[in-house]
Amino acid sequence: MRSILLGFLLLTAEAAAAQGSDARRAARTYRETREAAILREFTELLSLPNVASDLPNIRRNAAMLMEMLKRRGVDARLLEVDNAPPAVFGELKAPGATRTVILYAHYDGQPVDPRQWTGNGPFSPVLRDKALFLGGKDIPFPADGQRVDGEARIYARSASDDKGSIIAMLTALDAMRSGGQRPSVNLKFFFEGEEEAGSDHLRAILEKHRDLLKADAWLFCDGPVHQSGAQQVVFGLRGVTGLEMTVFGPTRPLHSGHYGNWAPNPGMLLTTLVASMRDDDGQIKVANFYDDFRPLTAAERRAVGGLPAIDSAIRISLGLARTEGDNALLAERIMRPAMNLRGIRVGGVQEQGANVISTEAHASFDFRLVPNQTPQRVRALVEAHVRSQGFHIVTDTPTVAERQQHPKLIRMKWETGYPAQRAFMDDAFARALVASVGAGADRPPLLVPTLGGSGPGYLFTEVLGVPVVTLPIANYDNNQHAANENLRVQNLWNAIEMYAALMTGLGREWKPVVVP
Repeated sequence: MRSILLGFLLLTAEAAAAQGSDARRAARTYRETREAAILREFTELLSLPNVASDLPNIRRNAAMLMEMLKRRGVDARLLEVDNAPPAVFGELKAPGATRTVILYAHYDGQPVDPRQWTGNGPFSPVLRDKALFLGGKDIPFPADGQRVDGEARIYARSASDDKGSIIAMLTALDAMRSGGQRPSVNLKFFFEGEEEAGSDHLRAILEKHRDLLKADAWLFCDGPVHQSGAQQVVFGLRGVTGLEMTVFGPTRPLHSGHYGNWAPNPGMLLTTLVASMRDDDGQIKVANFYDDFRPLTAAERRAVGGLPAIDSAIRISLGLARTEGDNALLAERIMRPAMNLRGIRVGGVQEQGANVISTEAHASFDFRLVPNQTPQRVRALVEAHVRSQGFHIVTDTPTVAERQQHPKLIRMKWETGYPAQRAFMDDAFARALVASVGAGADRPPLLVPTLGGSGPGYLFTEVLGVPVVTLPIANYDNNQHAANENLRVQNLWNAIEMYAALMTGLGREWKPVVVP
């Protein structure tokens, strides 16, 4: 009986691999004859400004996504709550399917400074023959019938984070239909419009539309592939919260000769405080900060141990003599909490330097959280540390009386933030997902417990009670969140094939665990 069961499982796996190969082959054939049209639709979407606070343009994005879904036969609508960017929802039922999966991506992007971009700006998509840091040159977008080298890159805000994922999954639907294939699971699409602004209204949207958003699992289509270039399946996202600090000095700038060594310098007070919070090896020195850190499971440890050795190559490419944690592996470091100094500002430097004691000094931080940590707990611990350094905390501009009363005065403004999320790596859904993503591929995907970046994945588990797993597609050197964000064209082509294999195979792989 055991031999029969094993033989059946092997035959099933072989059939699934063949179906995956067929799906990938059909997607590749479809794409190779339509590369110009795919990129035209992509650049049209990229041309729409998409900062979440720009509601008129955000709604233009949402309207275009609605039309893109409807053209694929997807039943589409907007999910709204008051004073928030809409989420774009779509549903495509598969006859006979017993499982439902929701594909998530966000269509908003990080704020931009056009002056920092090479070319005509963040919303004027440019095709270059290779990466800018490799000397990439502008090339024309292809005409119908022309092909594009996979090493070319598309430069625009949200090219990789996340509009590339949206184009890839919708093109996969086109390719499947063209090849006579159909999804093996019911598909729902959820495109969020304020992820880069903190997802402040996401919980309200999920709770209001709970019944509509019922599913067996969510797939987060966000983030970069592994630094080795391999496709990865990521089972967790770090949480995040942000902090803005302002330390106050004299009420007007003072001559550093006349008043230096007498009037407290807010820049020195701030830098001393920052140094007390974290050492230069990445260890956070805030008391009890690691108390909530959840140890890794055996499956998570195995996954980390099985990842490619890429640290030395990355250090060389980045010009680094050492990395934090006594040169610990990157994959291990992102499993731990982190504190990042985003920026610091006081007075002026170089040609703007002046012999002045400034009135204020500013610092900006983000904290990356791991399972069991919460933004509220991090806030309490950090504020306790700041008080232990002799500071009085305010949340608004201090009065003159407060300045005169407290020798060390600081304003702390926290961002909303959210906790981490991590799904099981060895349940029936995880196994089916890994099998369908790898079916027909040149090599199996890497299994990663946690992505270094953050996303609101915890909300879907908390509100809807379902697992969330991330399927990144972007190149790891995509300048995500920075100027000159880009997407390597071959990553887009690979993603189309991966989504086609996933959609056709997931339902066939997703079976209850049988114990002989």
